[in-house]
Amino acid sequence: MPAQAPAPPATTSTAPTASTASPSNLLPPPPRPSPSQTTTQSLPSMPKLDVLPPNSDTAPHTFLHPSKRINDGPDVARFLVSKAYRDIGLFVMQLNHALCPRRKHPPPASTDTASVPAASLAAAARPTPSTTTLFTLQSPKRSDDPPSVQRLLALLARVAAIIDEAPPDPGPRRFGNVSFRAWHRLVAERVEGGLLEEYIALGRGFAAAERDSGTSGDAKHDAKHDANPAQAMDEIRAYFLGAFGSAQRLDYGTGHELSFLAFLGCLWKLGVFADGDAGADGEAVERSLVLGVLEPYLRVVRRLILTYTLEPAGSHGVWGLDDHSFLPYIFGSAQLTRPIGLLGREAMPQDGSAPRVPKPADIVKPDVVAAQRECNLYFSAVGFINDVKRGPFWEHSPILYDVSGIQDGWGKINKGMIKMFNAEVLSKFPVVQHFVFGSLFSWDEDAAAAAPVPTVHMTNHPLATAAVAESLRTPATAPTPSAGPAGGAAPVATGAPWAQATRMPGAVPGSLPGPGIPYSRVPAGTARPGAARSTGPMTATRVPPPPTALPRPAAESSAAGQDVVVTKAPWAT
Repeated sequence: MPAQAPAPPATTSTAPTASTASPSNLLPPPPRPSPSQTTTQSLPSMPKLDVLPPNSDTAPHTFLHPSKRINDGPDVARFLVSKAYRDIGLFVMQLNHALCPRRKHPPPASTDTASVPAASLAAAARPTPSTTTLFTLQSPKRSDDPPSVQRLLALLARVAAIIDEAPPDPGPRRFGNVSFRAWHRLVAERVEGGLLEEYIALGRGFAAAERDSGTSGDAKHDAKHDANPAQAMDEIRAYFLGAFGSAQRLDYGTGHELSFLAFLGCLWKLGVFADGDAGADGEAVERSLVLGVLEPYLRVVRRLILTYTLEPAGSHGVWGLDDHSFLPYIFGSAQLTRPIGLLGREAMPQDGSAPRVPKPADIVKPDVVAAQRECNLYFSAVGFINDVKRGPFWEHSPILYDVSGIQDGWGKINKGMIKMFNAEVLSKFPVVQHFVFGSLFSWDEDAAAAAPVPTVHMTNHPLATAAVAESLRTPATAPTPSAGPAGGAAPVATGAPWAQATRMPGAVPGSLPGPGIPYSRVPAGTARPGAARSTGPMTATRVPPPPTALPRPAAESSAAGQDVVVTKAPWAT
């Protein structure tokens, strides 16, 4: 529910006497504003990612060559208290709030509502399609986007055109197509040759701002580049090149998507999008970024995946939300949630849906998905799943299938997706290990952040030293499997490190591993996805799921809410 502003404090007044009475003070008091009007006027704007002040000789900004900092599992805990983590979360919440539907007109104020039935008042305030503005992929005109956004759209078109210069190799292959490396090399050459400078106008003193001698931890780490001072474009270039998959591993995943988000965040911090009209609610530019840049980027990525058969990077397979993407589920659910006020001064609704929008359960209806994928980011992502996967939806995408059973509307789904993004993307070593840090997304510690609560997942993050030792271990010295329990019972399987730590608050005991959504929507009489069949031997293509009951360390709290890495970031609550 939107936060309600406290009622104005009561003021004491004295009735006018005969000597002080006048026509003006004998009039009835003006009507008090309605709660919606009070909320709109009193609540401040939503927090946003800060824009750096213009660069100058007197106050230069210290740019850094982006570098890898997450090398071992414990480094993830350090990342969760960094300024980069804080800024990523703020930027996601900023874009998410901008996509929430709006009420076109505030409810009319009435001078006398005592005689109006409560049901009539509630019906008048209930949003309808005629009083609700939805922000869909088709609603904005690209000509209305800021010039900076239109240039980024043209940049993505240039990147997509390079696919034709590196056709896929027709030879046999088991994994990704090796021609993807040729495409990636061509893009890197064009970027190093000034491709980004053609479409990104920095200005504000950042175009050729050189790195000054700094004293921060990141600046000291960058000392080896003293002979080649970093510039703003060095940081922008690193995130852009990291947003289109790995040429080495021939894969693409949420870590690369995170890099593109950081690319947009860098441009925001440098004031590149200051040429846009913020609109009545101050969030029109953010909507242009998602609808006019992020969605075209996802289309380019999907073409890369289909052309070069890129593998999922850091995916949990059938137990993950999506093989490649996460952001379209956050922003797509925001597009369909319950509308807020016209000026957007209210917090994101925690439940409810906009009027006459598709229901969450409609993602399993191919005809609805085909119609909505051109309008909504969530359905667009589901449509791509239908393009590349076959079989029952509940079998190849069980987490999304369970989400479709939520009855509290798209607002509830949006809230859960943000929590899941924090747990499944930002808190996972395989995802964030390749993220690089500079000055715009800094490794420096956020002074306002509290240390994350240790969890089973955090303590089971991989160690680089342990991985090296394991790779050098000979078969003769390798440990033998431990014997099963007495009595010949099957040994208890060890769950994946992410199985317990990613349950969101409220997960029920015995639910399947994942983001805390009880697996209860499998059609009756049907085996769970991935479960071994009771008749006949198990085939090689069907792997049993992780156990439903996983052993917990004795010292770990049994509270479900302790399974998630708890942080004090302003956006994580």
